[in-house]
Amino acid sequence: MMKRRPAVIVLAAGRGLRFLGEGHKLEQRMGGADLDPVASPAADSVLAHTLANAIATGLRVVVVTTQKLMPSVQPLIAACDVVAIADIDSQGRAAPIGMGYSIAAGVAAAGDANGWLILPADMPLLRPASILAVAAALDQFPVAYAQHHGRRGHPVGFSAELFSELIGLQGDEGARRVVARYPSQAVEVDDPGVLIDVDTVEDLARLQGQQGLARTS
Repeated sequence: MMKRRPAVIVLAAGRGLRFLGEGHKLEQRMGGADLDPVASPAADSVLAHTLANAIATGLRVVVVTTQKLMPSVQPLIAACDVVAIADIDSQGRAAPIGMGYSIAAGVAAAGDANGWLILPADMPLLRPASILAVAAALDQFPVAYAQHHGRRGHPVGFSAELFSELIGLQGDEGARRVVARYPSQAVEVDDPGVLIDVDTVEDLARLQGQQGLARTS
């Protein structure tokens, strides 16, 4: 019988409030409009790059997102692997969208996986090999995470035994308490992408500059 493998849970439900540019940060182009005018904006977005790297691992990928971002997510991944969180509840109140809530929703959707790798959707440079290295560590540890030069990064992986803890998460704290409660293993990788995310317009500009240098080198 084929061994079950961990699933990658891509968190794309954040509001991106620190990004003060036009539009959502996950929809921004990585290469910059003047660097690759042929590529479609959706294919070159921050979200598209993150998903492409996750999909390249061969692991199942589940995206947790909002109704507003669904048009950007749908062309990139199968509908059965998308969890859409409502922006408002049945009584018209703001729905509880936080990292903990998103993790719980993603883990529940991939409940038959042999563990889960939590990956924020705004980390487009994280390499597939780094994701797989953390996945491999879950064979021996309940919690594992990528690090680069001793600095903790993503993804953070959880073994299947922590299912009940993960689906009970709420709020914006994420899984910090779960990580603190169980033995965890740092997986050192030669990949600065495990530390690089897009929170601000300045972050995006730096990435676009790096992409431009890569294209011309």
